[in-house]
Amino acid sequence: MLLCRFGSNQLGVVRDNNVYEVTEVLSDLPQYSYPFPTHDVLIANLDSLRPRIQQLASQSKPIPLSQIKLLAPVANPGKIIAAPVNYLKHLEEARTDSEIHHSNQVGEIQRVGLFLKATSSLIGVSEPVQIAHPNRRNDHEAEVVVVIGKAGRNISAKNAMEHVAGFCAGLDMTTRGPEERSMRKSIDTYSVLGPWLATADEVPDSSILNFRLTVNGEERQKANTKDLVIDIPHLIEFASSFYTLHPGDLIYTGTPEGVGTVNPGDTIVMELDNVGNITVKVQALGAA
Repeated sequence: MLLCRFGSNQLGVVRDNNVYEVTEVLSDLPQYSYPFPTHDVLIANLDSLRPRIQQLASQSKPIPLSQIKLLAPVANPGKIIAAPVNYLKHLEEARTDSEIHHSNQVGEIQRVGLFLKATSSLIGVSEPVQIAHPNRRNDHEAEVVVVIGKAGRNISAKNAMEHVAGFCAGLDMTTRGPEERSMRKSIDTYSVLGPWLATADEVPDSSILNFRLTVNGEERQKANTKDLVIDIPHLIEFASSFYTLHPGDLIYTGTPEGVGTVNPGDTIVMELDNVGNITVKVQALGAA
């Protein structure tokens, strides 16, 4: 199932370049009083809601994808976890390009660990990336994103995929500089997610996913998840040894070599097997 958020917080199922609205299913979600949960309620209840979603989609009139504004498919992630230098060739690239490492130490992921991005940086693919610091280098980083579906702590790699709700394409946008990663990567609009949530059954084997990224039609990045230093099950194991993972938490799994600069006016396209393609515009901050 391909599940999207669109318009004014509407919910839809994507089929054959059309969207079938199923927003009515949200009325079936549990009602919470304060303090509200720190996880995504829809993702937490997705398995039980699935039959109702499919029923509503079969009764809904199709809306062409071209006519809707796609929002981030996960509305309320409690955490955005990201994996740095999780492809060997990107590690080599980061160590040799002084504009990438900016005199920061670039270490192996097993040693430097993961980092967190602000949830306020999250956008869907219909919104533009807005360059907040045009006097500095701003780079694209294409990533496969895992959406956690079931809570857990100290999850074993063997059982990790049982905790996955699905997958999205993602851009981990980055401003280069001396500050910590989490600061430079948490700028508003610097976590792109979409085009929709492909539920886990849509991705038979996440260990062999092809993806590529172009800027203005020029190929910049091309990779396969088989080349991850720490694969997806072991990333979940690693992350959950430090944090309890909750439904809706996002794990950006790392970017391959080929990261490069983007500027206002550019168009970024990312293609991800079994999930979908995203097209994102780049604008100056405050541009109409």
